[in-house]
Amino acid sequence: MAFAEPSDGSESLSPHKPARRPERRMWVPLLAVCAGYFMVILDVTVINVAVPVIGRDLQTSLTGIQWITDGYTLVFAGFLLTGGALGDRLGNRRVFGWGVAVFTASSAGCALAPDAPFLVAARLLEGFGAALIVPGSLALLQQAYPLPTERSRAFGLWGSMAGVAASAGPLLGGLLVSTVGWRWVFLINLPVGAACLLLTLRHVARSPRCAARALDWPAQCAVVAAVALLTAALNEAGRRGWTAPVVLAGVGLAAAAGTAFVVRERLAASPVVPLRLLRSRAMSGGVAIGLLFNFGFYGMVFTASLEFQHQRGFSALGTGLALFPAVAMTMFASVLSGRLARRTGDRPLVITGMLLAALGLAGWAAAGADPAYPLLVAPMMAAGFGTSFALTGSTATVMGAAPPSYSGAASALFNTARQIGSATGVALGGSLLATSTHYAAGLRTSMTLGALAYLTAAVLAWLCVPTTPGSR
Repeated sequence: MAFAEPSDGSESLSPHKPARRPERRMWVPLLAVCAGYFMVILDVTVINVAVPVIGRDLQTSLTGIQWITDGYTLVFAGFLLTGGALGDRLGNRRVFGWGVAVFTASSAGCALAPDAPFLVAARLLEGFGAALIVPGSLALLQQAYPLPTERSRAFGLWGSMAGVAASAGPLLGGLLVSTVGWRWVFLINLPVGAACLLLTLRHVARSPRCAARALDWPAQCAVVAAVALLTAALNEAGRRGWTAPVVLAGVGLAAAAGTAFVVRERLAASPVVPLRLLRSRAMSGGVAIGLLFNFGFYGMVFTASLEFQHQRGFSALGTGLALFPAVAMTMFASVLSGRLARRTGDRPLVITGMLLAALGLAGWAAAGADPAYPLLVAPMMAAGFGTSFALTGSTATVMGAAPPSYSGAASALFNTARQIGSATGVALGGSLLATSTHYAAGLRTSMTLGALAYLTAAVLAWLCVPTTPGSR
């Protein structure tokens, strides 16, 4: 699909309205990018409360239900680096537009699916569109907001989309399934995707291209295999246990594919992710922080959802409402951290966020075997606030450590690490709940491990995240 490049907006402005168009142009790219990112993250979580109804309606097996859920995540995580490399080579605006178009069209296919195999195929295509959207979203924000203060605010709002979409997914899914039916879980993407594509084509500046950089297909295949195998193994670990042969085989093959990727990157004339970037303390530390806080936050959301539904008897809608305290803090925390970054730099914000989130999960673990729900509100708020408060600074650290020609690859690397963290947190949380002698003991152990992950991220932030505002 060809995306015509619009005019660069430099045509003469009316002397009667000198200020309004620049203001609008400041916010429209942010709105377009955040809309695309929101769709992607929402589709990771909104499906969870819908799949039981989908399984009954389409008369599919448990395996089919698992593929409806996991197929999207596997393709999304596996092709993120490919999406980043394509964006750097062909232009991030162009590839982002392709991703939105693919995602929107495949969402329509999901909504109209006559049977389970068709729905699974559409979900796989939807995951590929998501992998094209996410790397370009950060690169386009970095391009649109070159000043550190503006960029921090933009990254803050971008980061808030992840927390809001992830936590609001169960609530929105419960509302849609219980009122208008499961197909609307996908149909809601159509107007959002159409508006996002229109705004992108009309108001987002075209991106520079590095057409001379060849796509290293052996490396791309290796990283797709490594991420897909690892994500699949972690998903299976939550159901089969960590010592199951298929889980161990998946982890071993993922490690082999990862090794092949590193070897290929050392030899390639035009690597996907130059290894010299990973030698940067800010880059490698920021990527590791992203993995750790996703591990803690998504592990908390997953285990809390199971606690509320299976142990306390909440409905899907009630579970979404119970998780709302974590949602409510994400938007506020991200916007606040974006505003504070220009005065404090990123390091204090990331450290503060990680310590606060660690305190929240530790508080849940210490609340006892069967705490009353009001005692859990503050821990959830602390985890949601702390994660979003730190996301802005860690994102800015990673993006600032990469040269502009590798902004898409840096964004893809950061988000790949976050996806691995999410999958690990969910798999480990599910495994602990399934194998512990008492459900409450498994839940408290999961929260404790999440708190330790946050504390580790705080230490990494002290060592790796720049202090001075704008000193990326």
